[in-house]
Amino acid sequence: MPSERNNTTPMELATLQHCRLCPRSCKVDRLHGETGFCGAGACATVALASRHYWEEPCISGTKGSGTVFFSRCNLRCAFCQNNQISWEGTGKDLSFEELAQVFIRQQASGVHNINLVSPTPYIPLIAAALRQAKKKGLAIPVVYNSNAFESIGGLRLLEGLVDIFLPDLKYVQDDQALRYSGVRGYFQAATSAVLEMHHQVGTLTLNKQGLAQRGLIIRHLVLPGQVGAARQILQWIQANLPLETWVSIMGQFVPLWQSSRYPEINRRLYPSEYNAVLDFFETTSLKNGYCQDLSSAIEDYVPMFDLSGLE
Repeated sequence: MPSERNNTTPMELATLQHCRLCPRSCKVDRLHGETGFCGAGACATVALASRHYWEEPCISGTKGSGTVFFSRCNLRCAFCQNNQISWEGTGKDLSFEELAQVFIRQQASGVHNINLVSPTPYIPLIAAALRQAKKKGLAIPVVYNSNAFESIGGLRLLEGLVDIFLPDLKYVQDDQALRYSGVRGYFQAATSAVLEMHHQVGTLTLNKQGLAQRGLIIRHLVLPGQVGAARQILQWIQANLPLETWVSIMGQFVPLWQSSRYPEINRRLYPSEYNAVLDFFETTSLKNGYCQDLSSAIEDYVPMFDLSGLE
């Protein structure tokens, strides 16, 4: 059996027998039909592979990002805009060999990068697929686009395979993480994961065209009424990472899915709330950031999860 971390795969796929890929540490045997909190099995369930133009400018560029949307999730966000796949598991089961072919086809379409959306439950399969795809000529950057609720052990399976980490650092307060996403200990786990991501890829580097080549971009989706939490996240980034770290402050919250159960977030952001977060960013020593036009807070940007690109 291979001993090197980045040699092929039986060792990594065996981690599915006692799954601890995220901090929930369900320890189920996914190779033999058991499922844990997220419901993922032995294959990678994928809902869509498509060209996406609405990520950060350094990710989408002019030709789009090659998004691969994975189904199932280790969080249960009440406001999830992708609930059809994250909660309900809509998608097609792919082996790691089939997933590698999806990556190769995405590259052939001319996109700037491969963008793995909600990939956490499938890390061993993704690692195996990336290795195989790289042997077949995959050369564009790989983006790992997640909710930041990751285990260090899981992330280390990706070392040397992922170029850009794009975590959404969601919560500071544990009661909010539990109320809105059904998770305990989120901030401690997520910040540890972000530090590991930075250890692997460092601060973001751009090419002459302004496209991301390698490094970390931290997202934060500002929730209604949570200006204080957003400030705390910016303070944590300033205190724990290089001041050159890129931060993407998102104002695109739309009260979808089960948001109506929580009156305090059952609305869009007020412009004054979003502007207060942006103003606070300007008072920090952080040097690089993205913001959004609040007109992006509409349902039109939610993809159709119709299994396109998985042929």
